[in-house]
Formats: sequence, structure tokens, C-alpha cells
Amino acid sequence: MDRFDRSKVRQRSPRSLRSAAGPRSAARIDDGVPLAVIDGPKSAFDVLRRALATSDPESVIAVLEPLTTDERRARLASVAAHRLRSVTVVMDAPHDPHNGAAVLRSCDAFGVQRVHVVERAEVFRARADVSKGSERWVDIVHHADVASAAGHLEAEGFTLVGTDPNGALLPEDLSRFERLALVMGNERDGICDALRSACREHVRIPMRGFVESLNVSVSAATLLAFATSGRAGDHTPIERRRLYARWLAQSVPRALEILAVHDVFPTDVFPTACGDNRGPVA
Repeated sequence: MDRFDRSKVRQRSPRSLRSAAGPRSAARIDDGVPLAVIDGPKSAFDVLRRALATSDPESVIAVLEPLTTDERRARLASVAAHRLRSVTVVMDAPHDPHNGAAVLRSCDAFGVQRVHVVERAEVFRARADVSKGSERWVDIVHHADVASAAGHLEAEGFTLVGTDPNGALLPEDLSRFERLALVMGNERDGICDALRSACREHVRIPMRGFVESLNVSVSAATLLAFATSGRAGDHTPIERRRLYARWLAQSVPRALEILAVHDVFPTDVFPTACGDNRGPVA
């Protein structure tokens, strides 16, 4: 145990988890700035998430809590307690990494835990200097087409509300929806016809100037501020503990290796992730 003694673990600010393998693991550069690697089915993010989804998070917490500060534990627990399941965002074929990153950052800021991305044209990427690490704290669900996204959300009881300059709803109306999926369109083409047809309602942001619309990321932030207003955190107790356990693992250096050494999960649960996780995880 002394190999992982707390005194020997340097507490550092979170960085992104190194992904294990797969096409999403290759970082790209945009104007000299790295694009954040968004978790895919073979990333260490997703491996840990799937392992915790069916396991008791208390075993992870018992091992990793002693390796974090009191302040860090309190921060993680507080954020988990305020996370929302009842509000989500759907991005339709996002293209600009700046906008994608800004939307993720707004979701994290307003407590939205899950973001759905319809990747009709290209793989979703986010600019790291804009997201500020938000892609590490929210769950991103990838959909290959509109039917998959709409069907999934409707099955979970969400009402799809699309953004539209001529929408009947105003931002303050969004807080009345029990389960809201806010649909944001592509920067150039807006919401595609198929996804627009799946929206039950449409919302507009009133304008007073000459412009008729806002940037997609600004619109998302504005609407989320209204949609989340007055909502208390609504994850179940076990879901909160799973979030807390996962975030602990994303805050402790070499967390996956430590968990493997303590037999919290079988080593083969993590494929190559354990061997590739050499720094502080996000």
C-alpha cells in the first residue's frame, strides 16, 4: 500500500484522461490549439463509466478518497448534488470546435450532465482552450442519425424543443417542462428538417437590434440559464455516488492503476487504459 501512500501522491489540477485506443483518441490541432478528445467506446473515460454503471461505487470511493484533499472531495460532492437529469442539450451536426466547446462549457456551468450529439457529417470535436476541460465532467452521447437521437430521447420522456427565430415559446417558458431536450442547430444550416419535425415545440430569444439570431453557443447559454432556473439536482442517490466515484478517479493521478492494484475491478476491465494512464486524470 505504501506505493500509493497519500504523501507520495502529488495533488495537481485535473488534465484530460488519456484514451486507450480508437479513432476518437487521436488529438487534432486547430490554429495551433489542441482539440479536446471526446470520449468514445474505447477511451478510458468510457471504460471507467461503463464499469461503474453496474458496480458498487463505494469500493472506488473507499480507495480513492484518502488520496484527495477535503476541499476536493467537498467540491466534487457539491457539484454531483446539483447535477440535472431533467435537462439535456442536443447538438445537430456541430462543425465549429469553438462552438462545440462553448456549449459543453455552458452545460457544465448550468449543471446539465448529459449532452447528445448527432454526428451526421463529422466526428464531434471541441477546442480545448474554450471548453476548459468541461468535456471531462459531462457525459456525451453520440448518435449517428436523427432517428437514433429522437427515439432515444422520446423513450426517456423528454420533450424536444428546437431553437427558432419564430418559435412560439420564450426562454422563461422552458422551466415548465418536466424533461427538456433543447435542440441546437448546425452553425450554417440550423436544425435539419428531420430533427425539426421531431421537435414538439420551438423557442425563440427576443431580439431588439438589427441581428436576427445569436451564435449557437450564446443561444445555448442563454436558454440553459432559463431552462435550469429553479431546478434542484435530480439524480438518484446511487447516480450521485457514481458521479462522485468517477470524478474522484478523474482527479487522482494514476487512479486506474491504483484501482487495479486494489482489485476494485479486474485488470482486464480496463484493457490498455491502465497502462496508458500515466498522469493525473481529469
